[in-house]
Amino acid sequence: MREPVLGRPPFRELNSRRQKKRTLIIGRDLRRDNLKGLTQVIPTLVPLALLWLAVAPSAAVSYGLTAAITLLMSLFLLRVFVLMHECGHESLFRGNGLNKVFGFAFGVVSGMPQYVWSKHHAYHHATNGNWDKYRGPLEIKSVAEYQVLNARQQRAYQRARNIWLAPIAGFSYVVFNPRVTWMKGSVALVAHILKGKLARPGISFRAHAATFKTRYWADAEEYWHMAWNNVALLGLWVFGCWALGPLLFFVVYLASTSLAGGAGIVLFTVQHNFEHSYASGDEGWDRDTAAIRGTSFLVLPRWLHWFTANIAYHHIHHLSARIPNYCLAKCHAENEQLFSDVTRIGLSQIPAALKCILWDTRARRIISVAEHQRQRPQSGFA
Repeated sequence: MREPVLGRPPFRELNSRRQKKRTLIIGRDLRRDNLKGLTQVIPTLVPLALLWLAVAPSAAVSYGLTAAITLLMSLFLLRVFVLMHECGHESLFRGNGLNKVFGFAFGVVSGMPQYVWSKHHAYHHATNGNWDKYRGPLEIKSVAEYQVLNARQQRAYQRARNIWLAPIAGFSYVVFNPRVTWMKGSVALVAHILKGKLARPGISFRAHAATFKTRYWADAEEYWHMAWNNVALLGLWVFGCWALGPLLFFVVYLASTSLAGGAGIVLFTVQHNFEHSYASGDEGWDRDTAAIRGTSFLVLPRWLHWFTANIAYHHIHHLSARIPNYCLAKCHAENEQLFSDVTRIGLSQIPAALKCILWDTRARRIISVAEHQRQRPQSGFA
């Protein structure tokens, strides 16, 4: 039998009136607009293209100037990724067709097969705060799982989640993994078809392909989205190598995408991993509580809110993912008193939040290793 939960009572019991009022407010802000959507796209893709045009002239002047351009490029790529994410929620544009077209384009630019990523991301929204089902990008361990590790393994677990490794994680996430998983899966698919054809030549190639199972994609539609994403990206790589030369192109490309990917991972993590953020198991999990107490509001400078397409208003985004980014700040400002339970995190607090990498299953919250070590002598954890 589960022991009593520590801390405050469930959000639903605590303030049901506030919850109903939030629901009404959220419904009023579902104002998707195609023109506003285009005003998000054009100031993102056009400057990014201009920065690429400036790479070669900058290298002729100073590599320091090229580095500055690369850093600025990474900020635009971060915005591209967030807008891709928004297209997956069908919230950037009113029409589903525009969300699909620009979602695919943003996916190519950011290096991520958008359709497949969005389906995985939808699972996160459906299970937000339920750490039995989803442990976040850092694959957080429970206190019990951490305690059975030896000292060397515990140190390795902490080092692997160090903020300075974020660009390496970003490279793996947006450059390496999407390419390698598609290639590995494709090779296995071809081998499966050929083996099946030799064994049963009377069955069509399509029928043999239909019996192929892999963890890399769920169906043929996902596979072809991955395939076209990789083909389009390969075409951009070839063009970039021709225009800038392979060395200059790949140095700038890998640096900018790795920085953007790393920033995206940090951004996503601190919006769910912070001191005492809500972290329930299956039993007693409440989606609304998770949106308010398990999701943070990042207090950022205005310019950084722009580059992150207002995803810092993550509490509102989790209450309703269909609210466009251009309505999030207004929704929060007009109803700020309703979000008093949401944790605010400033830029200077992000490193501390990233140290909260353990799931305390009894208290149903995320804690740091330091807090676990302070509490361990006083009580046993499960």
